[in-house]
Amino acid sequence: MNKTFENPFKPGAGHSPPYLAGREKETKEFLKLTNQTTILENMVLTGLRGVGKTVLLSKFKALAIQKHWLWVGTDLSEAASISEETLAKRLLTDLSLVTSSILFTTNIKKSIGFKSDSVAKKIYFTYDVLLAMYQNMPGLVADKLKMILEIIWKCLEGSNTKGIIFAYDEAQTIYDNPKKEQYPVALLLDIFQSIQRKDIPFMLILTGLPTLFPKLVDSRTFAERMFRIVFLKKLNEKESQEAIVQPIRKAECPISFTDESVGLIIKETKGYPYFIQFMCKEVFDIFIQQQERGQRETVPMAEIIRKLDTDFFSGRWARATDRQRELLSIVAKLKNAEYEFTVQDIVEESKNHKITSFSGSHVNQMLLTLANAGLVYKNRHGKYSFAVPLLNRYILRQHLLETKDV
Repeated sequence: MNKTFENPFKPGAGHSPPYLAGREKETKEFLKLTNQTTILENMVLTGLRGVGKTVLLSKFKALAIQKHWLWVGTDLSEAASISEETLAKRLLTDLSLVTSSILFTTNIKKSIGFKSDSVAKKIYFTYDVLLAMYQNMPGLVADKLKMILEIIWKCLEGSNTKGIIFAYDEAQTIYDNPKKEQYPVALLLDIFQSIQRKDIPFMLILTGLPTLFPKLVDSRTFAERMFRIVFLKKLNEKESQEAIVQPIRKAECPISFTDESVGLIIKETKGYPYFIQFMCKEVFDIFIQQQERGQRETVPMAEIIRKLDTDFFSGRWARATDRQRELLSIVAKLKNAEYEFTVQDIVEESKNHKITSFSGSHVNQMLLTLANAGLVYKNRHGKYSFAVPLLNRYILRQHLLETKDV
């Protein structure tokens, strides 16, 4: 082969794939929200790891900017939950990225950080300016943030700006801490509910694992009415096929995947976008090398799965204790392991194996710990599911390896 072709597949976390298959329904849901003049609904975009939440959020950003929304946000982390002050500074930092490049005319009084209140002043709301305003304002953290957001909108109102979307990924990482009397989750919800009631078009989009929405409702019950929940699922067979075939066609690559190869990838990935990108990248590289050596193109699926286990699953499995692994192994053997299961399902199944069986209270405690670790989650019907797609298959493979070693 005379020309070197770059592999079109991108399995990295949050990397935009060369072709975004499916997601038309979710995109329509988002566009409906951007048409709001009074913000009555925000969005929670949720789903398992590897379903493409971060990628879809990037698409939403581009669409929002086209419709004259300003977009701010970042990945959240537990550091944002240290205190209400840290969350406030997170919001100010993100907001300043768009306000620092816009020249505003304002008559803000000296009592909130400016030297003169007699003439209009032109100013860029940089982070330092926003922070000075925040520090000089009276009231609680929520009061200060609300006032700043109101000031920003008064300066934007009448411009070509439709509003501001605050978008935060990995939002399941923030939490309230009653022991320290710090409630950053409640703070975030209170601020946006308050300013939206004043017809200020600032919208909140939170993306995260399925544990996110219950956490919001636990913090503020009105969160049930505040958000439109979009649960991102795996791709169907047609969408999976497009995700596999279209990147190669678009790149005009010298190889193609046979129908047999495509079917095998769909079967093993179950339509999860990250796994599709991972396997297609490996198959593409292998096919190129096989073609250069004049070999017949074949898919070494067992070896690819072994690499997937090492790269994706093993780190998460390593976080579990031996007893937690025993419980997860019991779950993996359930007939409905890929969907949902109950505490009673686990208790009954544990009696069929040569381990110390689990009591209901013990299972409840362990599932709570595993949920905090991001391995399982509890749905709205009180049942549990794996938070990591196809984790049950990995566990069964690990059990098989351990059995062979004995």
